Amino acid sequence: MFFYLVTVLNSIVAFRSYKQIRPTNQIKDACKDLVLSDEQLQLVMERLTNEIERGLCKETHDDAIVRCYTTYVQNLPNGTEKGNFLALDLGGTNFRVLLITLDYGHFDMKSKIYAIPQSLMLGTGTQLFDHIAQCLALFVKDLKLENEVLPLGFTFSFPLTQQGLTKGLLVRWTKGFNCSGVVNEDVVALLEEAIARRNDIKIDVCAILNDTTGTLMSCAWKNKNCRVGLIVGTGCNVCYVEKTENAKCAQTGQYDPEKPHMLINAEWGAFGERGTLDFVLTEFDRDIDENSINKGKQLFEKMISGMYMGELARLVLEKLTNEGSLFNGKCSCELKKRGKFFTKYVSEIESDPKGKYGNCREILAELGITNATDQDCENVRYVCSIVSRRAAHLASAGIACLLNKMGENNVTVGVDGSVYRFHPHFHDLMVEKISSLQSYKFDLMLSEDGSGRGAALVAAVASQKR
Repeated sequence: MFFYLVTVLNSIVAFRSYKQIRPTNQIKDACKDLVLSDEQLQLVMERLTNEIERGLCKETHDDAIVRCYTTYVQNLPNGTEKGNFLALDLGGTNFRVLLITLDYGHFDMKSKIYAIPQSLMLGTGTQLFDHIAQCLALFVKDLKLENEVLPLGFTFSFPLTQQGLTKGLLVRWTKGFNCSGVVNEDVVALLEEAIARRNDIKIDVCAILNDTTGTLMSCAWKNKNCRVGLIVGTGCNVCYVEKTENAKCAQTGQYDPEKPHMLINAEWGAFGERGTLDFVLTEFDRDIDENSINKGKQLFEKMISGMYMGELARLVLEKLTNEGSLFNGKCSCELKKRGKFFTKYVSEIESDPKGKYGNCREILAELGITNATDQDCENVRYVCSIVSRRAAHLASAGIACLLNKMGENNVTVGVDGSVYRFHPHFHDLMVEKISSLQSYKFDLMLSEDGSGRGAALVAAVASQKR
């Protein structure tokens, strides 16, 4: 009994001591502009809705911020797809090649990840696509399929103007790429030319799509209610099912007007350009933008995605340290370096149990900070949580906007991307905020195998149609 009482008393003491550690008022005050009210989020929704309508309209499409590119995908998978299909998934510093074997609702998948060196990301388009073609050939030959004609779905996760299911012109590079000779060119043709130069594999590129389209298709194969595909990873974008009659910007002759729906790649990462999000931009967002390779572009994406989340947190932490609110005013050299506070740090720090700071201390030690108190760690966690919460809430406002636009209950939103997948609270934050911003019933569904299977499914549906 004595030992039981001691244990209880120790627990009470520990609880009270934990309860005393809260983010300081200075920290909260410094972060207040990163906390968005529902009123602000409703205004975000209103402005995003207006931009989507401009993107869909033929007369305003070319000048729209949110371009709403037509994908020319009008059929969702129905489970009858059969055969071997390749998928090429290019969207970041790595790309994946996949072989999907479909057999009436069953599938088998083999895949391999290939790196893209920094030199190729900033080199010529020819060098980039020759590298991709070489990796494709290695993959196909390893599987001894070089003599089989393989339909391929090409996931190209950059802004495209699609002029058909197999023709897409690159609008601009994002995510750190800046290859010459590709902007305004048909990336399907560039890939086909690179494959033809090798002349050692038989690949039929029968669809180009965005990773959001792939995510939607992949989840729709499992869940017939899936109508939205969302990516929250290195970048942030969305694809959704629109009524064909509303896709006024689609090119005549490239789609079937009798079919009721068409998938729209919104490219909402560009939302915020021309001052549309100035009312929620902070000094930290402006710093991120000023030091990016695409200044003034992709502002919505820069407030949400994994490419920028860690740097946003670092900028806040650096400012707080310089003001003396953190680490006794002693800022390490590493914390001062751009890009050194990785986005994965945000997820890891927020994964620490309440009152525990193991991950936080390890990360701070990596950054050369060894004098952190528990109060410092609590403040760091608060900064990380504010940055990630704002990202989740902005993504939620976008999804709420689409749910209102579609006006349907029980819509499933397929979601992929490293931020959504690995952040401990992102899913729950989104469910809660989407529910408070609109009234339709919905579900968020993790895309288990990314956009790769979706690309193969688009190829399967397209090759069946042929």
